[in-house]
Amino acid sequence: MRSITIMLLLASTLFFACTEQLAEQTESSTPSTEVQAIFPQGQRGSADLFTGAAYNYGLVGMDSTYTTVIGNVYFEPGARSNWHTHPAGQILIITDGVGYHQIEGQPRETMQKGDVIKCPPNVRHWHGASEDTGLQQMYILPNTENGIVEWMEAVSDETYAGN
Repeated sequence: MRSITIMLLLASTLFFACTEQLAEQTESSTPSTEVQAIFPQGQRGSADLFTGAAYNYGLVGMDSTYTTVIGNVYFEPGARSNWHTHPAGQILIITDGVGYHQIEGQPRETMQKGDVIKCPPNVRHWHGASEDTGLQQMYILPNTENGIVEWMEAVSDETYAGN
């Protein structure tokens, strides 16, 4: 009787272990719309500068030695920046998620993990997450002695949609 109980216990343990492993494999093969953060979320950006929720976390602050600002922005799905320019340009490194970037006068471009985007100096542009997936991006602002950013109007829903 004792050996039957032990066998049943072992069989149920094996069954649950296999079921859990199968569930983990199924979950990992399903595409995710969740974004994996590298840095803390940071402070929510002003509603005057962003449509939707965007969070900034500074990594390298402005100083006279490096003259470069580096940070991370997390855009929730559907969030985007206003139109803006940078006197010395901007480099974006997409670390996760899916989003859009547009230089004024050019078509909207999709950006995703691994992309590097260069925004030329004094050129109007915007960037943000796709409609259903968030976006993690690092930003690099060089030559901060020339200034940081000039903010402009919000990006319309029509422009965001790529129309």
